[in-house]
Amino acid sequence: MSQTIRFTKMHGAGNDYIYIDTTQYPIANPAKRAVEWSKFHTGIGSDGLILIGASDKADFSMRIFNTDGSEAMMCGNGSRCVGKYVYEYGLTDKTEITLDTLSGIKVLKLHTEGKTVTSVTVDMGLPSDTEMVFHNGKYPFRSTKVSMGNPHLVTFVDDLARINVAETGPELESHPLFPNRTNVEFAQIIDKDTIRMKVWERGSGITQACGTGACATAVAAFLNGLSGRKSYIIMDGGTVTIEWDEASGHILMTGPATKVFDGEIDLKQ
Repeated sequence: MSQTIRFTKMHGAGNDYIYIDTTQYPIANPAKRAVEWSKFHTGIGSDGLILIGASDKADFSMRIFNTDGSEAMMCGNGSRCVGKYVYEYGLTDKTEITLDTLSGIKVLKLHTEGKTVTSVTVDMGLPSDTEMVFHNGKYPFRSTKVSMGNPHLVTFVDDLARINVAETGPELESHPLFPNRTNVEFAQIIDKDTIRMKVWERGSGITQACGTGACATAVAAFLNGLSGRKSYIIMDGGTVTIEWDEASGHILMTGPATKVFDGEIDLKQ
């Protein structure tokens, strides 16, 4: 017995996920499916699986599963794509929606041209657990810890091209300082408003972009006196704008959301 599941492949600044409306297509064992479907060559290929669902607290809910099957608390790039999905597929006609995530309710403002969402601003809430971290070991670092609903370790470097993210990223992700693992960002200041960043995501490895990582990087840059409250974060897959609103203390992230294609999965029960 099999079931046909419709999905949409989308990306936010190159951070790509498989999106499924679970109000139409309930998914059992999403962790297992994320591992299977995220594989290149034998699967769809992605940074993970995002499930869009109903919520009794918000307009919609979002669950994120990484390529290793672990569940993420929040995904900034993914939330922008959810906003585009629910609007363009006619699940809502509102241009301001609330999204229920494991890190709380997020507010999405959709910027539209006709029936097309061109970009989305996400209120990412308050940064927390900011702390300077020093370590002298195999990979010595002076970094800043920031939580954006999920943990991040941001390290500023003089020359990003000299950093071997594939080697250093997993070592820091699983460093004893982080018993639950952490996302890892390396960043280079280009000018007072512009930061170049590379990321190693907890549970997914190197990705083209990370929305919460971009927020954490902007926060760390401001706390270290390296930038102002508004920064352009350039990642491998694209650029997002991060603003730390002084009045509310909230982090506002604005960036693109792009549909790649629709498809069907023949799911054997």
